[in-house]
Amino acid sequence: MEKSKVYYTDFRAKLGEGLPLKLQRLIRTAGIDQIDMEGKFVAIKMHFGELGNLGFLRPNYARAVADVVKSLGGKPFLTDCNTLYPGSRKNALEHLYCAWENGFTPMTVGCPILIGDGLKGTDDVEVPVEGGEYVKAAKIGRAVMDADIFISLSHFKGHEMTGFGGAIKNIGMGCGSRAGKKEQHSNGKPVINADACRGCKRCLHECANNGLHFDEATRKMQVVTENCVGCGRCVGACNFDAIAFANDAATKELNCRMAEYTKAVIDGRPGFHISLVMDISPNCDCHPENDAPILPDIGMFCSFDPLALDQACVDACLRQQPLPGSQLYDNMHKEGFCDHHDHFENSTPESEYKTCLAHAEKIGIGSREYELIEMK
Repeated sequence: MEKSKVYYTDFRAKLGEGLPLKLQRLIRTAGIDQIDMEGKFVAIKMHFGELGNLGFLRPNYARAVADVVKSLGGKPFLTDCNTLYPGSRKNALEHLYCAWENGFTPMTVGCPILIGDGLKGTDDVEVPVEGGEYVKAAKIGRAVMDADIFISLSHFKGHEMTGFGGAIKNIGMGCGSRAGKKEQHSNGKPVINADACRGCKRCLHECANNGLHFDEATRKMQVVTENCVGCGRCVGACNFDAIAFANDAATKELNCRMAEYTKAVIDGRPGFHISLVMDISPNCDCHPENDAPILPDIGMFCSFDPLALDQACVDACLRQQPLPGSQLYDNMHKEGFCDHHDHFENSTPESEYKTCLAHAEKIGIGSREYELIEMK
């Protein structure tokens, strides 16, 4: 297989050219102009950041990408799907308020913002996964799949489960509906917190398998485990965070499912992928806080191949020295430290990412072999 091209530039700014303009120059140099966008809907998938987190990408970068899309005749919109866990992005209303508070508005980014899986995270479409070993049909937010062209704009950083969060995680996990996120994260069936259940029966209306029973005596919902198929629809329907999944998938399975969800999103339509390796926090932007960066800011990367892009970003990170005072640095100076010779595993030893990259290559997402082309 021919090596994929990955384009890179650092964060040095010339007089008269700020970083958003430099990002525009980079993605044009990489060939985004080759995509026919005239009159087409273009989804720009990114993470708006949990409230309290300040490590997410600034809206200025999203604006830079949206402006390029519009210059090419496209109709861009920023998108993300609702979260499975309780927080400030678990339904479209809270998600939009969170995005606005973090600076993402149509005025600042120059295009609309759509939550990909609808009001309660239940507006999804099942997309076949060609060659899928763990997932045969991925549950993807409908607005994401309705777009003619797909662009990912990722903040590359560490992650407490998957080692790092880059293009594949932004796409695969990020584009899954609430049910899709459940399918990637969990092997089990839901449990109901009776103290939190209000007896509203909203979840009952979403269940198509007789997997729920309302107890009239207690006025609480119960799970009928023998009927439940673990689809996760009830989680999306609950406004009170009373339903959750406790049986987490093993990291390898999570990584493989995430890669297969990515394949479902990108197959069959034009796409382009951008990662900014900066503010490399040890944990995901889903946290309501961000710890100090574990590595120095490195630069901006882009490619038509999301796998090659992730591999290039990983390689660039592994060449850096840990930052003093960071989680990574502190871990490496603990008594009895076991060196994994990998910054992400040293930062969070229980995390693992190599199975994701290997499985992504196996199912044909792209190539881990790449040619790095630097733009000054």
